[in-house]
Amino acid sequence: MNNNMRLGIAVLALAGFGALIYSNYKSPEQMAAPATGDAPAGRAIVQVTVPELTGQAAIGKLAFNAKCATCHGDNAVGQVGVAPPLVHQIYRPGHHGDMAFLMAARNGVRSHHWKFGNMPPVDGITDAEVKSIVAYVRALQQANGIN
Repeated sequence: MNNNMRLGIAVLALAGFGALIYSNYKSPEQMAAPATGDAPAGRAIVQVTVPELTGQAAIGKLAFNAKCATCHGDNAVGQVGVAPPLVHQIYRPGHHGDMAFLMAARNGVRSHHWKFGNMPPVDGITDAEVKSIVAYVRALQQANGIN
């Protein structure tokens, strides 16, 4: 293979990588936490459309209600002064992959996008429950245009 061919392959690879990065880019405005102003504590932060749930997502809704809804609200809408919505661009698969949810549930997570404080680990949650919860959250996200 000659040097021109190598250079051409390198340029194509770099262009492809750049296109991938660009297609997953969200502006700071798209990633910003929604303003809650003087809303009363506990109020839903976002409104969501709830799709018909089947299979793993339906099981995940049950697990979410048992382990997550107290803080993240019914259907992951978040709660003012309590916890963020999971149906938000910040938690889209390209920014917070499924493993991020598992690690947060297992280990807790330091506050970095929101001003709710740190999330503690979820006591007694299993990896299987988290997997089903992620399926549920992803179904909600998809139904609300977050891919």
